[in-house]
Amino acid sequence: MYQQVTIVGNVGRDPELKYMPNGRPVANFTVATNERWTDKQTNERKEKTTWWRVAVWGPQAETVSQYVSKGRQVMVIGTVEARAYLDQSGQPQASLELTARDVRFLGGRDGDVQGQPMDDYGAAENLSDIPF
Repeated sequence: MYQQVTIVGNVGRDPELKYMPNGRPVANFTVATNERWTDKQTNERKEKTTWWRVAVWGPQAETVSQYVSKGRQVMVIGTVEARAYLDQSGQPQASLELTARDVRFLGGRDGDVQGQPMDDYGAAENLSDIPF
């Protein structure tokens, strides 16, 4: 069995790059996805935001930490897990954690890159063409 999730949204905080004791890099950041609809009974516009915690491993983590920033639109493809935890006040909460297999830059507040893919080593293809 195989699970794959694709989300498109805006980065909520700059990626934080860390290195594991074995030297493997990991970048963590958040992505907000929005769902918009019109309530059929009230004709009122509604919106729901879902926050995703994203982890990117290996060479792609270093690329993401260099080129992804708060507000930028990205597409993330990977596997998801729901995690339960207690917040600071002791109330139960849940988060969606996405382990990314692929991150694509879609543009955003300060970027014009549309669908810039990354190669197998985690580097964006044609970096010289990216207007950063």
